[in-house]
Amino acid sequence: MAESHAHHAHEPQDAHGHGGDHGHGHPELPFWRKYIFSIDHKVIGVQYAVSALVFLFFGFCLMALMRYQLAYPSTPLNFLNGIFGERRWQSGFMTPDFYNELGAMHGTIMVFLAIVPVLVGGFGNFVLPLQIGAPDMAFPKLNMMSYWVYVPGGLIMLASFFTQQGAAASGWTAYAPLSVIAKNGETLWLLGMVFLITSSLLGSINFIVTVAHMRARGLSMFRLPFFVWAQLVTSFLLLLAFPPLEAAAVLQLMDRVAGTSFFLPSGLVVSGSALQVAGGGNPLLWQHLFWFLAHPEVYVLILPALGIVSEVIANNIRKPLWGYRTLVYSTIFLGFMSFVVWAHHMFMTGMGTTMSTFFQATTMIISIPSVIILTCLLLSLWGARIRYTVPMLFALAFLPMFGIGGLTGLPLGLTTSDIHLHDTYYVIGHFHYVVAPGTIFAVFAGIYYWFPKVTGRKLNDFLGKLHFWPSLIFINMVFMPMFFQGMAGVSRRLYDQTQYHSGSGVHTLTQISSWGAWLLGLAQLPFIYNFFASIFVGQKVSDNPWNATTLEWAAPSPPPHGNFAAEPVVHRGPYEYSVPGAAQDFSPQHIA
Repeated sequence: MAESHAHHAHEPQDAHGHGGDHGHGHPELPFWRKYIFSIDHKVIGVQYAVSALVFLFFGFCLMALMRYQLAYPSTPLNFLNGIFGERRWQSGFMTPDFYNELGAMHGTIMVFLAIVPVLVGGFGNFVLPLQIGAPDMAFPKLNMMSYWVYVPGGLIMLASFFTQQGAAASGWTAYAPLSVIAKNGETLWLLGMVFLITSSLLGSINFIVTVAHMRARGLSMFRLPFFVWAQLVTSFLLLLAFPPLEAAAVLQLMDRVAGTSFFLPSGLVVSGSALQVAGGGNPLLWQHLFWFLAHPEVYVLILPALGIVSEVIANNIRKPLWGYRTLVYSTIFLGFMSFVVWAHHMFMTGMGTTMSTFFQATTMIISIPSVIILTCLLLSLWGARIRYTVPMLFALAFLPMFGIGGLTGLPLGLTTSDIHLHDTYYVIGHFHYVVAPGTIFAVFAGIYYWFPKVTGRKLNDFLGKLHFWPSLIFINMVFMPMFFQGMAGVSRRLYDQTQYHSGSGVHTLTQISSWGAWLLGLAQLPFIYNFFASIFVGQKVSDNPWNATTLEWAAPSPPPHGNFAAEPVVHRGPYEYSVPGAAQDFSPQHIA
C-alpha cells in the first residue's frame, strides 16, 4: 500500500509542473488551458455534466415532437412547415421518415450522449477523486482526451440531421440489415458511436487506475464510499462491454462504405431486386454484439445512480447505511451477471429452447442483487431521523421508480410472456422507469447535493421543491399508461397508432402520456432558473453544509487545483453518523 500512495508525499502539480500553490509567482494558466482544454478533473467533470445536460434537453425536445405525432396524428401543425423542410414536414404533418429519425436519435442521445456522460463523466470525474482523497485523476491528459473525443462524437451524430437524406432512422439499436442499406445518416451515426465508445474506454481505464493507486492513506477498499464502488464496477463494465460494439460499429461501417457483408446475408431482396453482396453475413451477429454491450449498459446507467442515491440517503438519515458490505458484494455480482443475460433481448430471434431457458434463468438471477441493493436502502430508512432536503426528496422518489422499472422487467425476461410483450409499449414503459424517473431523479439528487461543493453556493430550496413535485407527478403520467398500451398490444414503433385496432382502443392513454411529457418539460423551468441564478446569487455555504462524513467535504468549496491543502488521512468508514458518545452526529473520515 505504501508504494501506491507514494505520490502523495509530493505537492499536487499543475499542467506546467509547478506546485499546487500559486502564491509563489507562477504564471496563471491561460483561459483555454484552464477552462477549455483543462486537465483538472473538476473542470472536466463540469464540462461533461453541462454538455450532457444540453444533450439531454435536445433529446427531450425530439421526444416532445414525437409525442405530438402520436397524440394528434390527424391534426396538422402548419407553422412548422417551413422549419423542418418539405422532406420532413408536409402540409402540417410529420413524415414517417422524420418520425423514425426522431425515434432513433432520441434513444441514442439519451443513453450515449446524456445519461452515461452525466453520471460517469460528470459526477464520476468531479466527485470520485475528492472522495478518495486524490489530488486528481491518475491520467489527467487522458481524462481531457476522453471529453474531447466525446464532444466530436456527439456533434457528428447531430450533424446527420443536416444531411440531405437526414439522420439515422433504424432505431437506437441500428439492427442490420436495415441499418446497412439505410440512408447516409446511419454512417455518421456509426462514426459518432466509434468516438463515444473510445471516450468511455479512455475514461474507464482512468477511473480504475485512480481507485487502485491514488486512495488516501488509511482508505482501504471497504472504507470507500459506496459511490466509488459503483463507479469502479461501472468502469469495468465499460472497459469489457464497449469494445465488442466498437468492433461491430466498424464492421457495419465497412458493410456500408467498403462493400463487405459481415451483417448482410446472401439473397437479400431490397425494393424488388436482389442485393449483390459477397454474402455469408449474419444479421443476428449484430444483435449479439450490440446487446453484449447494451445489457451491461443498463447497469452503467443504474449503478452510478444507485451510488449517488446511497450518498444522499446516508447523509439525510443520519445513521450508517444498512448492510454496506452487502451493497458492495451485490454490486460486484450485478456487474458480473450483466455479461450473461444479453440474449433475453433476442428471445424472438428463434434461438433454441435450451439457450432461451439459460438466458431466462440468468435474467431472474440478476434481479436478486438489484432487489438486495434496493432492500438495503429501504431498510436504512427504518427508524431514521430523515431530513427531507431537496436531494433527499429526489433520492427517496428514485427508490419506488427504480422498483417499478425492475419489477416490470421480469415478465420480459420470461420467454413465454415476452412473446406477447416484445416490441410493445410495455417495453418502453419498463425501460424508461429505470432510466427516466429512476436514473434522472438520481442525477437531480446529485446536482442538488454536490452543487455547493462545485460552486460554494446552495440551490434554492423552494424552487427545488417546485421542481420535484410536478416532476414526480408528470413523469409517472408519461410512462405509467405505456404498460396498459403494451398489454393491449400496441407496437412501439408505430407512427400513427390510430390506424390499428390495438392502438385506437387505447388512444386516450397515448394522449395522457403526451400531455405528461409536455408538462414534465415545463416542470424543469424552475430547475433551469435555479441552476443558473444560484451560480451567481445562491446562498453562500460552508465547506460542509450537509454535515457529511466523506472526504469530498474536507476540501474547500469550490476545491482548488490539487483539491486538498494537505493530504487527508482516513481513520474510519464512510458513514459514521450518530456514533454513540461522539460530540456531534457525524464523524468525518479524515478527523481522528
